[in-house]
Amino acid sequence: MAGSMTGAGGRGLAYPILLLVIAMASIQTGASIAKHMFPLVGAPGASALRLGLGAVILIVAMRPWRSMPRIGERRALLLYGTALGCMNLLFYMSLRTVPIGVAVALEFVGPLAVALFGSRRPIDFLWVALAAAGLLLLLPIGTGISDVDPVGAAFALAAGAFWAGYILFGKKAGGDLGAGSVAWGTIIAAVIVVPVGVADAGSALLNPAVLPMALGVAVLSTALPYTLEMMALTRMPTGLFGTLMSIEPAIGAMSGLILLGERLALPQWLAIGAIVAASVGASLTARGTEHPVPPAD
Repeated sequence: MAGSMTGAGGRGLAYPILLLVIAMASIQTGASIAKHMFPLVGAPGASALRLGLGAVILIVAMRPWRSMPRIGERRALLLYGTALGCMNLLFYMSLRTVPIGVAVALEFVGPLAVALFGSRRPIDFLWVALAAAGLLLLLPIGTGISDVDPVGAAFALAAGAFWAGYILFGKKAGGDLGAGSVAWGTIIAAVIVVPVGVADAGSALLNPAVLPMALGVAVLSTALPYTLEMMALTRMPTGLFGTLMSIEPAIGAMSGLILLGERLALPQWLAIGAIVAASVGASLTARGTEHPVPPAD
């Protein structure tokens, strides 16, 4: 890989790397905007608006009906869309009481577990130890180090479990339907989450003050980054894609600091750094490239 990062290969990779960084910044900016919507529509309402409007945008842009899933492809697609919807809803639930950077770091344990699952090499135990150290610093386990809300932390970890499912089922669905799986998965996720948001927020979802923010979240957190990341993935090795995605918790922390004023304590920054280091290390030392970390938040 080192050779591909120099000379003509390096110039060729600069563009997709830029796309990926923009996509990650877009996702976390969208999460910051969504958090401003919580007082008006709640976390379930914000998630419903994001996925509902995001599905509409992707339907118009991708016209998924041109590649209708066959019967044998529908199970993986249904599981993929369900994981996507639950992941987004639970992540937004965590953001009610947990800073964005901390929530993303806790959630990232899911894809990290996928990357390390089944590995028995000694170096991989280092990444497990680093991730465990980060979790010990973040989780409220009576040490007095962290002041992270336990309920919010539980939501973030549950979102991470669904992120792991999203990766595994998304690999199968994407292999069957290609880019169209993103649109179909978002439609399924919206069908699952929108009723939850409607039940929780009701007519507040139609508040004119909310709709511009909701549209911005749908574009920044769904339509734009998913498109950019698909473009980046087709132009770079999947191992490099997964490695770069590993910095997303740090981007989330910076987004929360800049846009929401969420200041983290030193142990929380160290915890995020440990989880990022574990994710980067796991990606760099992975033998295969079958599980790149796709977009989630």
